[in-house]
Amino acid sequence: MIISSKENNIVKKILKLNKSSKFRKEEKVFIAEGLRLVEDAVLNNCCIDFFVFSQTATDKYKNFFDNICSKFSNIYVFPDNLFSYISETKSPQGVLACIKILDKNILFDKIGNGGKYLALENIQDPGNLGTVFRTAEALGISAIILTSDCCDVYSPKVVRSTMGAIFRMPFYIVNTISDFLLKNKNLFSYAAVVNDNAQKISKVRFENPSVCIIGNEGNGLKKETIDLCDNKITIPMKGRAESLNVSVAAGIIMWEMIK
Repeated sequence: MIISSKENNIVKKILKLNKSSKFRKEEKVFIAEGLRLVEDAVLNNCCIDFFVFSQTATDKYKNFFDNICSKFSNIYVFPDNLFSYISETKSPQGVLACIKILDKNILFDKIGNGGKYLALENIQDPGNLGTVFRTAEALGISAIILTSDCCDVYSPKVVRSTMGAIFRMPFYIVNTISDFLLKNKNLFSYAAVVNDNAQKISKVRFENPSVCIIGNEGNGLKKETIDLCDNKITIPMKGRAESLNVSVAAGIIMWEMIK
């Protein structure tokens, strides 16, 4: 179906889903834009409400477009200028999908029986969150736990930054880390802090199962979270550096966890 008007309801829905976390939660869908992301969503059997292609993309990615047309009926084609109007990228590829929120809670039935987990408390930068997902997948972390006050994992910037890891990486959203730890007492927990008195991460032999917890970019972990953890760990720093970027710190911690 060809859509050419900015007043069309599909156009309005995409714009609102891109901008509003509240609307994404209400509708229980989110937007993934870009050829690779949409391909990953299809390969991972995500439930897709509809696809949108620009007129140019139907020719440029003809094999993919024809494949989608052979399997799905909910496909819209926009003129290039209209696709640019709804796109969140500077140079849109002309491919997006509206996808149902991923239900991954069932994956946590076996949590605590084994594995290494990363927990994030009140992380606010979408780029950091997306990079953590990519790194966690690459290093083989069992799953990511997110507090509900983290930035929206389904925001366009986070989804793009994951480079498809959002579809493959198990993750679980909790109200607070404290609640999560109290319900999963068999997990050995490590609080990541900037503190000379904490154990240097290079000296830690991570228990199995275990979880490492990283806090907000500016404020770190909440005191109640730190107090509930079994151990405090820190990344030694030289020079005049006072802290590390969250995604960098997470990468170092995850590497130490699994090596």
